[in-house]
Formats: sequence, C-alpha cells, structure tokens
Amino acid sequence: MFSPSSRRQFLQRASGGFGAIALAGLLADTQAAEVRQAAGSPTDPLAPRPGHFPAKADRVIFLFSTGGVSHVDTFDYKPRLVADHGKKISATRWLNKPGKFERFLIRPHWKFQPYGQSGTPVSELFPHLGGVIDDVAVLNAMYCESDGHDKATLAAHTGSAQFARPSAGAWVSYGLGTVNRNLPSFMVLAPHAPYAAGQTWGSDFLPACHQGTHVIPGAEPLPNLRPRTPQPGLQRMELDLLARLNQDHLRQHPADQALDARIRSFETAFGMQREAPEAFDLSQETEETLNLYGINRKTTTGFGWQCLVARRLAERGVRFLELIDVGSSNNWDSHGNMADHARLAKAIDLPIAALLTDLKRRGMLERTLVVWTTEFGRTPFHQQADHAGREHHNLCFSSWMAGGGVKGGVVHGMSDEHGIFPADGKVHTHDLHATILHLLGIDHERLTYRHAGRDYRLTDVAGEVVRPILA
Repeated sequence: MFSPSSRRQFLQRASGGFGAIALAGLLADTQAAEVRQAAGSPTDPLAPRPGHFPAKADRVIFLFSTGGVSHVDTFDYKPRLVADHGKKISATRWLNKPGKFERFLIRPHWKFQPYGQSGTPVSELFPHLGGVIDDVAVLNAMYCESDGHDKATLAAHTGSAQFARPSAGAWVSYGLGTVNRNLPSFMVLAPHAPYAAGQTWGSDFLPACHQGTHVIPGAEPLPNLRPRTPQPGLQRMELDLLARLNQDHLRQHPADQALDARIRSFETAFGMQREAPEAFDLSQETEETLNLYGINRKTTTGFGWQCLVARRLAERGVRFLELIDVGSSNNWDSHGNMADHARLAKAIDLPIAALLTDLKRRGMLERTLVVWTTEFGRTPFHQQADHAGREHHNLCFSSWMAGGGVKGGVVHGMSDEHGIFPADGKVHTHDLHATILHLLGIDHERLTYRHAGRDYRLTDVAGEVVRPILA
C-alpha cells in the first residue's frame, strides 16, 4: 500500500501535463478540505448545487477595467459640470486625505449623447456600447471606502479592502458548484494581473478548487495543458491506477472525504486536456462573428479575443468568468492626461458591445449576467484649472449590469450636479455583490463559510440587493 508521501511522488512523476502540475496545488488544500469535511459539507466540493431560490442567471461574466475609469467622462453626464467648468469649489477630500481643499471644476473631456429608445446618455468614448445600451442598467451612484488602487481593487473583487478574502467568483463556485467537470468553475482571462494581483481571484480560506484559473491571452493561454505523453491511454491508465490505490485507502479510512475531494479535482484537470483546447479554438466561429468582435482567426490576444472566448466558455458551463482589460500599469489611472481614456476605451468598446449582441442573439443573455465595473472613479475637479488629468475618486463612480434578470435601458442612482457625491440611489460595492448573488439564486446573508471561529460571507455584515434594476 502506498503511503501518502509515496502517492504524492507517484502523482508528481505521472505524465499528466497540466493535470500533474495542477494537482500539486490541489494536494496543498488538505487543511481547507478537512475543515469542510468537519463542517459536514458535501464530499464533492464542485458538485452542482441549487441556490436558495430560483435564479434569474446561470452564470456571470465580470468585466473589470483597471485603474479607475472616470464616471463623468463615460456614463454620468453632468451638464452643470460643463457649465461650471473652471469655477472654484471646496472639496472635502484630496489624494486620500480629508480636509478642505479649494479646487477647480473640470468639464468632461468628451461629449455625451442619448442612445437607444431609453435615451441613456453615453459619452463618445463608447459609441458601440451606446448602440446596445437598451440592454444595460447603468449604476451612476456607486461608492466604496478606499481610493487606493490595491485596496479598492481588492474590495471590488472580495468585498474587503483591508484583508485578503475569497473573491466573488470563488464564492459563486463554492455556493453553486460547476455544471462542467471538465472545465474550472471560475476562470479569469487577463493579459496582466491588476492591482492586488492574484488575490483578486483567490479562494483564500475556501477550498482551493474554487480559486480562479488565470488564462493569459496568447498562443498558449493555458500552459502545460497538453499531456507529456503522445499516448492518451497511458495517462488514463495512470489515473485508473491512482484511483484504485486511493479507493483502497478510502476503504481503510472511510471518513477521509478530503482525499475524495482532491481526487475529483484532479479529474477536472485531466478533463481540461480534452475540453479546454476546443473551447479556445476559434476556427469554428464564422467570419461574421469574428468581425463582430473585431478579430480574425489568427488573433490570440486583445479584449475582442477575451470576450469571444468568454462566450465560448460560458456556453460550455463555466460558472464565473472575469475579463480584465489591462494590468497595474498603462491603465485607466489618468492622473496626467485623460487622453489615455480614449485609447483604452477603443480597446474594449466594440468587444463589449459584440459580447452583449452575441449573447442576446444566441438566447444566452437572458441567463447570463454581465457586469462591468472599475475600482473607483476620478475627480470632477483639480487643483489646477487647466490640468489635463484627474485624481482618484471613490466617493462616486459608475458601473453597469446587463442580462441575467436585469432591466435594460435604465439608469439607477444619481450623483450631485457635479458628480462628486451620490445624491440618490447610492450603491456600495457590497450592494453590487449582493445583487450578483441574488440574480444567481443566492441569498448573500446565507452563503457563509466557517473560518477561524467566525462565519464569513462575501458581503461581510452589509449589502442590500439593488431591487429597482431587477426585471
């Protein structure tokens, strides 16, 4: 009989390509799995489970624009800000410091116009998104506690600005499991990590099988996916042998549910070798679809590629997909010059509109919740009247949601006349998370995990569902 250490050695030497490498991390999850076992949780941590009530959405595509997108230049039209350009105001916060600061109002750098039958104002930065705005619910009174990139990014993903916590995708995977055991339940398509790096898709104290699988756009988006042996039968024989050895172990230790959970996770890694390459293969897509996303058959990078692959992965049962446009540099953090926004918006405008269009025509948008957000907004004022940039502004910013039980063509919440503070219908990050979970059929107050003597949840001890935007 193999000892635990000898079983690990066997797995590490197995010719499993990505599967063998993935298992090294999965085997490190012993403690978390044993905690789950002690709490009486199901043996299989990825088994599909029903929510607390009927869901409006089956899956989430979470779009994150890194750096802090200016709300007053994108979705929050402020005519008074245009009229009062150059006038002095007294700001209560500046560069992460409270106080009284004399500042000059700065008008939007781009013009707005109404789009769709709803007449929702959108700036000329997003003309393609404006074309599908009737499917979108804009949230123009978002706010959060921190105006630091790391903390605000962490809060946008995990609900906590101060401590590492499981990301929203990990919570969804933990709560609902997966419907396709051959693909991860939570995947992140990102060319670079944002601020807070891998913590944004980490599982923290949840079992490691729920953490996001990072896909880096390129010729080989998932390294080591191909088996090391050209003989698939050999790898299958190794897995069968391993299964028999572990079953023998389980018969002697029937309470070791943690081991069984790890075996199932390894099988997922093996299944990815069969299914993931097909999911990333765009050769099956029509020319019309590729043109819709602004890409061609040779494209392996860019936000258009990310959006199309996300649609394909959603079709194949991935529960939570996050798309990050840029990393912790060369992003939307336009301190010096707001002209950066034009370049960045052009890269995502057409692909996002294509994603919404494609999902809708395939009958998927009704059950797919699409969310776009950023860590915070940017100041509608500056210390120099003619300055070309804007600073961090967490007191008010914009996000939006579409599909999956959300009303389209509505604007929820309103900032004050200059876009500085929420004036009505304010939405905290906890509220956004509570709404996402609600649409998936999850009560955010009941989705908890016992850790260090306390029941944790994504929304901490706060959060209200934004019911006015629900269809």
